[in-house]
Amino acid sequence: MKAIVCENPNDLKMIEMAKPTLKRGEALVTIKRIGICGTDIHAYKGNQPFFTYPRILGHELSGIIEEVEKNDSGLKKGDHVAIIPYMYCGKCIACVAGKTNCCTDLYVIGVHIDGGMCETLSVPVSHLIKIDGISLDEAAMLEPMSIGAHAVRRSFLKEGDNVLVIGAGPIGLGVMAFAKYRGARVIAMDINEERLAFCQNWAKVDETVCVKNEPLQKIQDITNGDLPSIVFDATGNIQSMNQAFRYAAHGGSIVFVGLAKGDIIFHDPDFHKKELTLMGSRNATKEDFREVIEAVKSSSIVLEDLITHRCSFNGIAKEFEYLLAPEAKVIKAVIEYE
Repeated sequence: MKAIVCENPNDLKMIEMAKPTLKRGEALVTIKRIGICGTDIHAYKGNQPFFTYPRILGHELSGIIEEVEKNDSGLKKGDHVAIIPYMYCGKCIACVAGKTNCCTDLYVIGVHIDGGMCETLSVPVSHLIKIDGISLDEAAMLEPMSIGAHAVRRSFLKEGDNVLVIGAGPIGLGVMAFAKYRGARVIAMDINEERLAFCQNWAKVDETVCVKNEPLQKIQDITNGDLPSIVFDATGNIQSMNQAFRYAAHGGSIVFVGLAKGDIIFHDPDFHKKELTLMGSRNATKEDFREVIEAVKSSSIVLEDLITHRCSFNGIAKEFEYLLAPEAKVIKAVIEYE
């Protein structure tokens, strides 16, 4: 079968490799859609934390089951499925507590092990979700949206809360959408005015703030001086994450959704004075995937409108560099298999 491998930074190649054989407890899935995400981009550019080469990228995946043994989930050949890419042990302290997203021995498809930029992928049946009622396009968007849904669920957000989301990439957009879904008043902040306009049009945020225009003062004005109860940072940028402490209300919370390879620094007297709660939010669980599916089925969240660019599997090695260019103005790009 064909696969696309990132052999080194800035080096994607089409290769031929052996097709996987069916293993006990797994299914063979013909991959149909792959969402390109920040992790893929960072890996390609050589600045993804904790990444090794060569690697077949791709973890935002949907496809069709081509072969599977009889199983308790009732999945069968021909079912359209989304793939949960987080491979967890099921036995550690986190898994036993239901926090499979932060398993002590977690492997992510397309990051720590080879991913879905291939024609057929072998996946544990436990990591497949049948997607009746949503499209293959929408199913490929479930993973990034589930990360946003997980962050919102973890924050204990309440209806009516003032919420600030920093970073208007796909993960930040997912946080905004699910904060709105749960009844919050959402402020979007980014450095890119066009991205902020997209936040208003797609995520229906209540206010936008450009980082370049005295953001603290603007946020104070929006919240009548109180500041947001919850600040989500989805940038993965250390400078932005350090600044996030300035924007949280007394008694508020900060949730780091993005990952940065470095140290976060904050002024402890202010942190103590505000009695802030600081949280990390990592990946998502099957519960989050199911919440996203229900939101899509109810038309509360329209995932198709996130997709701004499409490319073919056979053309992606040549087109990938263009998709990274600022002038491409990509919100979300999807690879389609012919």
